[in-house]
Amino acid sequence: MFQKFIFTCFNCSSTNAIKTSKYNLFTFLPLNLFEQFQRIANAYFLFLLVLQVIPQISSLSWFTTVVPLVLVLSVTAAKDATDDIVSSCLQCLHSFPQGEVRCEPPNNRLDRFTGTLTYTGQKYALDNEKILLRGCTLRNTEWCFGLVVFGGPETKLMQNCGKSTFKRTSIDRLMNVLVLCIFGFLAFMCTVLAIGNFFWELNEGSHFTAFLPRQDGNSAAFSAFLTFWSYVIILNTVVPISLYVSVEIIRLGNSFYIDWDRKMYYARSDTPAEARTTTLNEELGQIKYIFSDKTGTLTQNIMTFNKCSINGKCYGKIPCKMTFKVSNSSTGRQRVDFSFNPLADPRFVFHDHSLVEAVKLETPEVHTFFRLLALCHTVMAEEKKEGELFYQAQSPDEGALVTAARNFGFVFRSRTPDSVSIVEMGQQRSYELLAILDFNNVRKRMSVIVRSPEGKLSLYCKGADTIVYERLHQSCSKLMDVTTEHLNEFAGEGLRTLALAYKDLDEDYFTQWKQRHHEASTALDDRESKLDQLYEEIENDLLLLGATAIEDKLQDGVPQTIEQLAKADIKIWVLTGDKQETAENIGYACNLLREEMNEVFIISGNSPEDVQAELRSDVKSKSFSLETGHRRQAYALERSVELEFLRTACMCKSVICCRVTPLQKAQVVELVKKYKQVVTLAIGDGANDVSMIKAAHIGVGISGQEGMQAVLSSDYSFAQFCFLQRLLLVHGRWSYLRMCKFLRYFFYKNFTFTFVHFWYAFFCGFSAQTVYDQWFITLYNLVYTALPVLGMSLFDQDVNDVWSFQHPQLYIPGHLNLYFSKKAFFKCALHSCYSSLVLFFIPYAAMQDTVRGDGKDVADYQSFALLTQTCLLFAVSIQLGLEMSYWTAVNTIFVLGSLVMYFAVTFTMYSNGMFLMLPSAFPFIGTARNSLNQPNIWLTILLTSLLCVLPVVTFRFLLIQLCPTINDKVQSKLFYTLFFTLAKTLSRRSGYAFSHAQGYGDLVTSGRFLRRPAVSRSSGFAHTGRTGFSPMGRSAGYSPTGRPQNARVSDVEATSLQMYRTITDPAL
Repeated sequence: MFQKFIFTCFNCSSTNAIKTSKYNLFTFLPLNLFEQFQRIANAYFLFLLVLQVIPQISSLSWFTTVVPLVLVLSVTAAKDATDDIVSSCLQCLHSFPQGEVRCEPPNNRLDRFTGTLTYTGQKYALDNEKILLRGCTLRNTEWCFGLVVFGGPETKLMQNCGKSTFKRTSIDRLMNVLVLCIFGFLAFMCTVLAIGNFFWELNEGSHFTAFLPRQDGNSAAFSAFLTFWSYVIILNTVVPISLYVSVEIIRLGNSFYIDWDRKMYYARSDTPAEARTTTLNEELGQIKYIFSDKTGTLTQNIMTFNKCSINGKCYGKIPCKMTFKVSNSSTGRQRVDFSFNPLADPRFVFHDHSLVEAVKLETPEVHTFFRLLALCHTVMAEEKKEGELFYQAQSPDEGALVTAARNFGFVFRSRTPDSVSIVEMGQQRSYELLAILDFNNVRKRMSVIVRSPEGKLSLYCKGADTIVYERLHQSCSKLMDVTTEHLNEFAGEGLRTLALAYKDLDEDYFTQWKQRHHEASTALDDRESKLDQLYEEIENDLLLLGATAIEDKLQDGVPQTIEQLAKADIKIWVLTGDKQETAENIGYACNLLREEMNEVFIISGNSPEDVQAELRSDVKSKSFSLETGHRRQAYALERSVELEFLRTACMCKSVICCRVTPLQKAQVVELVKKYKQVVTLAIGDGANDVSMIKAAHIGVGISGQEGMQAVLSSDYSFAQFCFLQRLLLVHGRWSYLRMCKFLRYFFYKNFTFTFVHFWYAFFCGFSAQTVYDQWFITLYNLVYTALPVLGMSLFDQDVNDVWSFQHPQLYIPGHLNLYFSKKAFFKCALHSCYSSLVLFFIPYAAMQDTVRGDGKDVADYQSFALLTQTCLLFAVSIQLGLEMSYWTAVNTIFVLGSLVMYFAVTFTMYSNGMFLMLPSAFPFIGTARNSLNQPNIWLTILLTSLLCVLPVVTFRFLLIQLCPTINDKVQSKLFYTLFFTLAKTLSRRSGYAFSHAQGYGDLVTSGRFLRRPAVSRSSGFAHTGRTGFSPMGRSAGYSPTGRPQNARVSDVEATSLQMYRTITDPAL
């Protein structure tokens, strides 16, 4: 269905504004609150607030819920308001005279547009090449005529602004399950206490009716009903509202660490690492599968014309003995001198002089070869000064090929929509551009049809060798065999290859073909398939010219990165559009494939049955290379075969998928996500990697030579593949470890806090009386315990970044969910249950029948509440100290400062002044000063803290001794390394101070020269990290007494501590 509209000359009076914001000044508050209360936790606390205003139910003041709820809502609202940005698009000013446009309705397809323009009686095709989207830049022209086809919400921009898939971490998904379990457990506890209240009212309640008379009609059952809801309010802290805000703060802080990491900054392009999302940091610590593009991701994507094959002859070969001496060495081969060409690019390097000689001899095939490279492309030339050409290419491959043609005498100079101007061996020539049969991922080739100045019609084609070979004339069979050998040789060296072919066209045939092409291009229905048929028709019976080989070197540090990630038990699959030989060679170069692997297993079946049979063969412990790009080899990803493919691939050490399309890359990622239930990461640099990046749990974009599409679609971005190991092994592992520690401790402190209420209910007649002061309940999570746990979650690290790289096996526990899982959660709940028993019954027993030093009774409710909450705060603070592996000044201030804050707030709120101001809000007058001056109170605090901590310390000690984890082993190794390094340093210092021997005095007075000559660096002695002094005396193996000394110390591997303390000695 197509739209039809008529346009006339006008000035736009209606608005064309685009509204991308969710809120405005009036709708922000109601809409934002509505969205926030759609979260279960926020709605739950709003429900609690409603319960608290019912006097018959609530035993807590309303502010105990309002203060945390308002704080959470305010922080979230501020974040949402910051993220909400209002933008609008440009308005049209003028239009054409009357005409007619027929086009497709508004849609989100950025890669296609179908329509026709009828203007002054002629019909023109409208396709994607004639559409300007928002953000486009005009080049080679100062102005253009335009017509607004879609405006406002109908633009491609707004059509693509739908809700993106929200990526959630595995911890988020686990948290949803645990929160539901917590709600169920809360209901269970409230039910138990309500039943307890029912029986207490039946058995004991009648004894109190004399001074606590019941209201008319209030039975024990009704009292139990009210008690249930009362305990829902009191025990609400088992579902902490501050949990979600704390999680967001932790994620934001860990994202800043990535942004600020100078070791992930690439100075050459001034590109820092960027965390484009704040919700997936801990997921970086659980990656099991990495799916990587090759070109521009593992390689530099800086293409250089390296070799070529023309008419069966290979150019660009350099003898092996000269490979590393190709510049100015007299024994090596000199660079080709392009001084004969004043328009040559001085940066271009080539070493095979025979190709230049063939060009100068005007060999027809060689000239046609480079003429094709100069004409068949979409490069734009810019000439700011005479003779200074700058090429703007949509891909580095095209830029390298056009640059090669330029240096060999076929210089692309300029272009218009209808012509291409080149300089052929010094002569200016202009070719009429009749048609461009453009490249896409399905065609995998590009052709142009041009008319030479002499009037000769020619079609020039370049593309993937397998695609071009299918369209060659049968007379090219022998040349094709020779060229294939050259292509295999190029691919074996890791070079990117293209086949080149051409044909001359008949004038009459082209005239009628052009007419059919115009009709197909203006068709509104099935335009693409009609054009494809015409392209297939004319790209036939081609004559093979040869092939090109372009070098794309590996990025720095790629082999080491892949080796490190493999040691961390991370599986790396390379998904590339290159041919198998090229991908295999890159695999060996980057350590993905190694010589000790048994063999490479290749899928090459021509039917689903053949592929399935190959996949069922025994390939255990083999490397694995898969070629799936061709139609006949895409069977491995079909629904009936995909499970066999996945099973086989997962049994192999390495997987390389060749000849894959962007869609197939995403299919491979989705396949692993669907059946393996592991965390996946996809990394790429180009638009063809966007679907794969979006499909993976985490997408990483490389900001390289192919634009920003991959970066804009990614969750994290940086400039070099080698930074991936730091992102995962350091930032990812730390983020995961910190988040897991935070969750374990957060649930521990809140469960412990809440369970004490549960035990107290059995001693207060199930009356929903709180065991703590109401102000303590309000400030416990917001003030007293907030900063210490955030400090641990932002600064803690088990080992530093150096040891994280030295021991990549530390990453493996993330795969197994060892730090936080359902099992770890229930262990935390049991630990909290034990601590709550200690925290309730020890103070209860200590306060029972206890008197002060002056004989006065101290066993009142307020003193018991103060003692219990003080014991609780000390116990959870000590537990936090045991959880932390890395103490900083900030952590110390947070922990000690929170304790100081507690006592300061407690003494202030329990003072006479606060009571006189608001007696109902501050009833604990004098409790702090009367209780905390008693020795038995502090003894109870000490005993309670020890009993809470002792089982934890004992359990951890036994666990480390009997079943140590990889973390325990590495931390022990780190401790002993630092300890013995320090011991050796102290020993050496004391040895130098007291190891004087007889003879030094005589040596000094004799006037003989003590200093030995400095040892040169070429002597083979290694610098062992000692600070700068010249060796003499005993340290140099010299003894004035003539007694033999140790002249050489056995080699000792320098530790990280020694390396940081090394000072370079100029004498060495």
